[in-house]
Amino acid sequence: MSTKGAEFRVRRRCEGFLRLVLAVTLAVVSAAARAEITLTDDNGRSVTLKQPAQRVISLTPHMTELLFAAGAGARIVGTVAYSNYPAAAERIARIGDSAQLDLERIVALKPDLIVVWKNGNAQRQLDKLLHLGIPVFYNEPRQLADIARAIEQLGRLAGTQAIALPAARAFAARADELQRRFAERPPVTVFFQIWDKPLMTVNRDHLISDVIRLCGGRNIFAGLKALTPEISTEAVLAADPEAIIGVSAEAGQSENWELWKRWPRQTAVARGNLFLIHSDLISRNTPRVLDGAERLCEQLDAARARRK
Repeated sequence: MSTKGAEFRVRRRCEGFLRLVLAVTLAVVSAAARAEITLTDDNGRSVTLKQPAQRVISLTPHMTELLFAAGAGARIVGTVAYSNYPAAAERIARIGDSAQLDLERIVALKPDLIVVWKNGNAQRQLDKLLHLGIPVFYNEPRQLADIARAIEQLGRLAGTQAIALPAARAFAARADELQRRFAERPPVTVFFQIWDKPLMTVNRDHLISDVIRLCGGRNIFAGLKALTPEISTEAVLAADPEAIIGVSAEAGQSENWELWKRWPRQTAVARGNLFLIHSDLISRNTPRVLDGAERLCEQLDAARARRK
């Protein structure tokens, strides 16, 4: 037997083996793509898709952003007003806003999945969509870990796990790093103002409160029952927080908490601990909340440095 002949036969066997491996791999991937997907959403409902979703409608800006983070941005065929991140989201067809949806437009887009915010969409209109038999997946992140979980879930629903899983792990790793850096620092009492008329804040179950904890802060209204309770000015003054943090729609916008300067003897005012964070970075339950968290942690560090 010639050496060249033996090499040729070995090469042919190797090529045959590689073709077999490729065929098996493709078969497994194809079977996975056809397999049913069943997940439990944040409303406790079981949602089943016969195959990964190809046409998705997002009914909140934060869900649009989460879908992009999970690698499923190209699957979104409709979304709501204020879905402005990433830039590609601006080009998606609008089907209303969180308060009023164009149900006819939604049906015309033929979605195979609708993703919604559990407490942010009109339930009456959602009930109509449910009656049409369109799969609806509710999402309501309350802690930072829930965002990583949501990315993973959306990746499974859209069949984009190859992007979603690393994205979820990266988010969790960054949150852990912030936790290590800031959580054990001396505590700072915080009043977080999400609205001024009426005056509103967050309780311990809100995602923003989890961010405050991450940074070593203490939410002075954590114990209230409502997720976003209305409070009185007098209650804030009586608690005398060391820092007051508000949200702004635009960088530098401060009129929504300027009223606190009327009480210059309050600790937060006297020490210059009136802070702002852009609402998109702290009020949306998306990976960018860690940008807001980093900003908030830095603000609480500034408050610590101003202690006498």
